[in-house]
Amino acid sequence: MDILEDLESLQFEYGIQKEDRSWLYLQGRSRGLMIKSCAHATFFCKLLCNLRESFHEEQTSSRLSTGVVAGVPNDDELKVGIIGGGHLGKQLARVLLQLVPIPAENLRISTRRPEALGEFQNLGIQCFYHNPHLVDWANVIFLCCLPSQLPNICLEIQTRLEKDCIVYSFIAAIPIARLKLLLNHTNILRPQYQCVEEWVNIWGANKDITAALQDPVILQATCPFSSAGGITLNFKWLEGVLYTVLNVCTARDVPHLRALQLLNQLFLSVHSAACGKDGASCPTLELRDLVSQVYSKNLPQRRPFPWFDLTAVQLKETPFSQHLSASPALQDHLTYQYCNSFGISLTKEQQPAVSTGSPSQ
Repeated sequence: MDILEDLESLQFEYGIQKEDRSWLYLQGRSRGLMIKSCAHATFFCKLLCNLRESFHEEQTSSRLSTGVVAGVPNDDELKVGIIGGGHLGKQLARVLLQLVPIPAENLRISTRRPEALGEFQNLGIQCFYHNPHLVDWANVIFLCCLPSQLPNICLEIQTRLEKDCIVYSFIAAIPIARLKLLLNHTNILRPQYQCVEEWVNIWGANKDITAALQDPVILQATCPFSSAGGITLNFKWLEGVLYTVLNVCTARDVPHLRALQLLNQLFLSVHSAACGKDGASCPTLELRDLVSQVYSKNLPQRRPFPWFDLTAVQLKETPFSQHLSASPALQDHLTYQYCNSFGISLTKEQQPAVSTGSPSQ
C-alpha cells in the first residue's frame, strides 16, 4: 500500500492559486493527447508487425513446398526508430515495448542527450545521437522532436530516406505538406487531433500511459472514430494507415488481389455477434473502394497496386474517403479491429461515441 498516494499536499493541484485553477483542464487535455497519440502509434505498429508476419509465413510455406526444410530466418521483423528522447519519445518507447510488443533490439532512439536514457539502455535499446544512422536502419521513423529542431533534422535525413521508409510525425505545428517539402518524401503519416470545448476528463491522472491503455474506458475513447474525452482524430489518419499497408505490399511486388486479401485480414477480420456465423453481411474492401473505377478496370491481375503519395491521401478526397464516410458498418468493423488489437472485445452497445466532424483535413 502506498501511504502517500492520496496525500493532498503531494497532489499537482495543491500549490496552484484558486484563481488559476480554471486552467487545470489543460493538464487533462495534454494527457489525453499523449494517450491517444501513443495508442494510435501502437495500433499502427501492430498492423505492420502482423503484415510482416504474414509475409514471413508465406515465405516459409513457399520454401517447404519446394522441399527446403531448414528454418527460414525472420528478416521481416519491424524495425522502429524514434527521433527525440523527450517526454513523448520516452512514453512512446515504453508503450511500443510493452503493448506491440517491439523487441528491444528492434527499437532505437536518436536524441541529443542519449546519456539521459539509461532506463532504455538497461533494457537493451540502442540510444545515440546520429539521425542519419537511425534512418538507414529503421523501417518506421517516429518524429518526436520540437518544431524548432525539425528543419535541421530534415536536412540530415532527407537524402538517407528510402522510398518505403515510413515517417510518422507527432509535430502538430508542421503541416504535412510542409513536411513533404522538408523531407522530399511522400511516405509520411501525420495524425491530426482536435479538442472540443465541452468535454469530460476521462484520462485519469495517476496511471502511466501503458496502464491507461489497458483500461477499457480509456482505450475505447482512443478509438479512431470516438469523440469521448474531448479529443477527436481526423479520419484521414486511418485512411493514410490503410494506404501505407498497400505501399508496403507494393514495395514487395505483391499482386493487388493478394494485397486486398491481406488488407481485409488486417482491418476487417474481427466481427461482432450481430454479424452472424458466416459474416456474409459484413463489409469487405474491394478494388473500387481504393482506386478509381477507370484504373481498377485496367489493372492486370498480377500487377501490384500503384505507389500512393500518403501526403496526398491525407489532404485530398479518395475513393476510400467516400466509401468510409458512407458506411457506418465499415466504421464499426474498423473499431472492432482496433479494440481487439488491444485485447478488448466490443458489443454494438459498447461502441464509443462517433465524432461527427468532417473526415476531410
